[in-house]
Amino acid sequence: MVTSKPRLLVFDLDGTLIDSSLDLCNSVNAALQHVRKPTLPNALIASYIGDGAAMLVRRAMGDPGDLDAMHPSDGDDLFRRAFDFFLHYYREHKLDNTRCYDGVIEALTQIRTRHPDLPMAVLTNKPVDPSRAICSALGLEPFFFQNYGGNSFETKKPDPMGLLTLMEEAASLLIGSSDTAPLMPEEVVMIGDSDVDVLTARRCGARSLGCTFGLAPAALATSVPDGTVDHPSEWPAALGL
Repeated sequence: MVTSKPRLLVFDLDGTLIDSSLDLCNSVNAALQHVRKPTLPNALIASYIGDGAAMLVRRAMGDPGDLDAMHPSDGDDLFRRAFDFFLHYYREHKLDNTRCYDGVIEALTQIRTRHPDLPMAVLTNKPVDPSRAICSALGLEPFFFQNYGGNSFETKKPDPMGLLTLMEEAASLLIGSSDTAPLMPEEVVMIGDSDVDVLTARRCGARSLGCTFGLAPAALATSVPDGTVDHPSEWPAALGL
């Protein structure tokens, strides 16, 4: 996918930097048990991950939901009780089994060592507090100038608001360095494991790099990212870094 050297890298979290599937599945099933709903196989729950915590719980409860109406206050009392319990349970158990994918720290270190002024950030649909806590606990925090979550803005990915905000912030950082040229959308790469990330990039005029090792390889394939990798160790070469 190398066409020009990127000047901003934005990473998804779940399925891209970290394998959090088991802790999310356990938290969903705990919430389902709390509201006396039947538990689900982990593989099915994992297929629901990617559009934020509220949508994850709604899908697990058999409600396809509406991506434009996923505020926690929406829906009936059963959903609110399940969602609140999910947030509480996940807050306590988010690091039981969650780990960085093999090669993530090494790839980020290689990029940072070779390109110390290249801005990198996290943009996830996971709520921002657990996202930042996980990145801190797993040693990811020092690589990123910003970490935005699904409740950092009025909308979530694939709405472009989060990525556009990061582009504005990165442009200010670059002005403060020796790299003073304006940041162009095509110089931005969104790295993620799902169609949500590809569409987010496309809506901003940015490029996308798909991670086939993540949680949604089927959805990723249908969205046709600008490039794909099968392992985090491939990031530097795929990005021309």
